[in-house]
Amino acid sequence: LCRGMQAFRNTAEKPEPFYRLSMPKQKTSSEIINEARNALRTLRTQRPFTPTENQRKLFGSGSSRTPENRPPSVFSLHASSFDLAESRPVSGIRLSPLDHKPKLITSANDEDSSISLSKTPVDPEEVRRVSNARADLFRRTSQENFLHDEEKVSSKEPVTMNNLCRSNENCLAEQRAHTPFNSGESQLICNECISKSEREDLLKGTAGNFSSPLRGERSVMLEYGNCVTSAQPFPSCLYEQISMCLEEDTKINESEEEESLWHLKILPILHEMENVEENIESLCLACTKLHQALNEGNMFGKRFKRKKLLLKTLYKLVDIDSDPLCLKLAKIILSIKVNGKNLLSICKIAFKICRNEKNDSIIQNDRLLDCLLEVLRTEDLQKNSEALLYCMGAVKFMSGNVVLLNEMINKHAVETLLQLMKQINNVKENDTYFSNLGHLLVQLTATLRNLADLPQARCQLICNGAVPELCVALEQRVNDVDVCTYIVRILSKLSSYSDFCAALADCSRCYVLFLALLNKHQKKQDLVVRIVFILGNLMAESNQARQQFFKAKGSVNTLISLFQTYHKLDLNAEKRNCEKGEEKNNPKHPSEAEDVLMKLIRVLANLSIHPSAGAALAAAHPVVELLVTVLEYKPTDDCEELVINAAAAINNLSYYKVRNSAIEDKKLHIAEMLLKLLMSNSMDGVVEAVRVFGNLSQYHEICDFIIQKKIYKFVIALLDAKDQHICYSACGVLLNLAVDTNRRALLKEEGGIGKLVDCLQDFGPADWQLACLICKTLWNYSENITSTASCFGEDTDTLLVLLTSLLDEELSLDYSLDRDVRDYHKMYWETEFKPVAEKLLDRIQSHRSS
Repeated sequence: LCRGMQAFRNTAEKPEPFYRLSMPKQKTSSEIINEARNALRTLRTQRPFTPTENQRKLFGSGSSRTPENRPPSVFSLHASSFDLAESRPVSGIRLSPLDHKPKLITSANDEDSSISLSKTPVDPEEVRRVSNARADLFRRTSQENFLHDEEKVSSKEPVTMNNLCRSNENCLAEQRAHTPFNSGESQLICNECISKSEREDLLKGTAGNFSSPLRGERSVMLEYGNCVTSAQPFPSCLYEQISMCLEEDTKINESEEEESLWHLKILPILHEMENVEENIESLCLACTKLHQALNEGNMFGKRFKRKKLLLKTLYKLVDIDSDPLCLKLAKIILSIKVNGKNLLSICKIAFKICRNEKNDSIIQNDRLLDCLLEVLRTEDLQKNSEALLYCMGAVKFMSGNVVLLNEMINKHAVETLLQLMKQINNVKENDTYFSNLGHLLVQLTATLRNLADLPQARCQLICNGAVPELCVALEQRVNDVDVCTYIVRILSKLSSYSDFCAALADCSRCYVLFLALLNKHQKKQDLVVRIVFILGNLMAESNQARQQFFKAKGSVNTLISLFQTYHKLDLNAEKRNCEKGEEKNNPKHPSEAEDVLMKLIRVLANLSIHPSAGAALAAAHPVVELLVTVLEYKPTDDCEELVINAAAAINNLSYYKVRNSAIEDKKLHIAEMLLKLLMSNSMDGVVEAVRVFGNLSQYHEICDFIIQKKIYKFVIALLDAKDQHICYSACGVLLNLAVDTNRRALLKEEGGIGKLVDCLQDFGPADWQLACLICKTLWNYSENITSTASCFGEDTDTLLVLLTSLLDEELSLDYSLDRDVRDYHKMYWETEFKPVAEKLLDRIQSHRSS
């Protein structure tokens, strides 16, 4: 075209490229029509496909983590998984183990002498009996109806040991005597009724009735029914610990409203839970009523006296294997607020429930998501990292359901997850729990990946600064393939949108990060293909991004290295298939190596739009050689997009006239490969080949090749395609051919002139760029005109009428169009079409009489 342009201007100006760069202005709807024809044109491609996991797991089947280096996805949970001692409000007091080894008093008559400090050795048989009795005691106290204990607390009867200080249960158990447990109704109580005044004396540190002449020890009685069987010394160390426990209990002041709520609403529900035994439906209903009662009493998230008693009831129900019931329990327990081992166990229960896709419907109805998000917002990352892991895993499973996914958006889950990610990013690599937090980050980023599909989530991610946090996580976890893969999947999804691309382009360190990942994980196809897809999107959107990436150290070398690696993998795969006599599994689907090559070439093509980068790439022989190699060995039928992308990249690079141009050195070989593409069944491939010929036809050798191989006939025939993009590309080749006087006659012989006039008539008013190009071609063709009739023949009158009408502004410009579109059309009509058309019309009219 540059030679054609030079002939049209009839000046000695420096030749210009065939295609001009698009104007640096915001695109309007009409510009979309012209986008595909720019010489330096960006390429589009499909986002890499991510298959859905068949099963919900903590870590997917493709995880880089080995089973022994990751937390389990499958586990069993029972009431014993919970620690009742952790259920009380945290006081900061941790009880120490007892060194005292009490002697068991076997006679009721020795009650008064129970404070004796006998040093007699214990009989081994007696030790075994005591041990068995203690084990039986623990088993029975965990199974029996403990609600009777609560009734005794509010009556005049002796206070049970459990009610005296439940948090010290394990410590007290070491002091209990044994007795045969023949009756299911037997009950362990303390034969001491501690009055309020005595408790006050105890807390004040006064002697009172609790003072003991023998080192502060008191007698603890074991009573079964009405029969007192033994008494036990009460050691001073345990006495002090109970004192602390009682002091702690007094800190929780129970209001009248709370006491009334407990006795009138909560306690009857707990009785009901015990009575219905294992009737799942009734237990679920009771749990619903319990949740409602606690919520109405404003008891969630606060300390109250009977919290341990309530939790003990709920923990026992975990042994009933029912997901609907466990869902109810999880919701209540999480709302009550537990910590430590209990938080971990209940999060595991939630994880187990959410892992089963069949439970999605009941999860939607019971609003478990609120509780889990609250855990993620409030729990300490360092202390509860494992609990947060399973909580986040449960949320990840929920995000696989469309309804729950939308619910997450409404509950500001994106903001919560980004805050959690920020906390994780603040943990340094040398911290002891840095590695374990990587497991949590996998669940978090997998959830964000699912959320990224929703437009509302995309907006929230941008507004809440997701890009810098994702980049920080990527930088810190460069060795964690799972984390990197999930983050890259998020960016891959979001980079398809201009607003997110702009935000990512503003994060200048992202290019260095991407290059580091490509160099480190070059053989990880699922990671590499997404990174090059992201880079291709960035290069397509922003000239600033092209410049920053091109200036990043080793950027072009990294792309060349990747190209060589995956080109070799593709060749080896084809060789293996040939040796086995097998064909490609799915010709319509690219292989993994082909997918990387397609998106990698797209990066090169889009990067070449930047003048500095394009000129450097045009002179980079390894780049051009690899592109030409793709045209050589890859049939269009095998992978059409790969071949077309290679041709488009060559087209962009052929725009640049640079010293030592690799394109110029290989122009004839490239023309041979393009001829093969012209003969393919791919219309897109044909158009792309014609585009490249449009640039290469600036060289005399290529014009001779076009004539020699009869390619011009094929190009003229394309004018009948009635497609403005195809006509535009064909006109570019014909314009350059028409420069040479000896080749102009070929246009007329093949009916080219009439077809050009038809194209002008069909597309002129709607596409002034194409109309301008047709007029330039006719101008070059008619340079040595002597007679209008001999030059244009029977098309002369049609051309005169057509040019006259197109030059009439009122007839040509449609003022009913949108203002932006109308202004765009008017600009091209005035600056591009009108000057050329007026000169052509004047030439035809001046030679008409001749």
